[in-house]
Amino acid sequence: MKFLVDASLPPGLATWLRKKAHEAIYVSDQPGLNLDDRAVFEFARRHGYIIMTKDEDFAVLATLVAQPASVVWLRLGNATNSSRRNWLGPLLPEIMQRLAGWGNTHRSGMTRSS
Repeated sequence: MKFLVDASLPPGLATWLRKKAHEAIYVSDQPGLNLDDRAVFEFARRHGYIIMTKDEDFAVLATLVAQPASVVWLRLGNATNSSRRNWLGPLLPEIMQRLAGWGNTHRSGMTRSS
């Protein structure tokens, strides 16, 4: 899967996803892409990226357009990089399964307490 990691998350998350055999880019590493939510959203939609973010705005945007980008909204408070990876690691296979099965058309309330 192709992930675009939003600026609300650390760049190391894109590196971690690549180590998990996914294509992953960090938003600020893309030449010409400013940090405007709508521009990031449109870039992801056009290029087939799934936005990974802590920013609720992307989840809202996905409900407002006819052909949205897929969004993984991580609802995890402030966390170290290590604890974020430990939290996300066990959830990643289910996230990928849901994205593959649902595409852009469904939302999930999947949570995991730690």
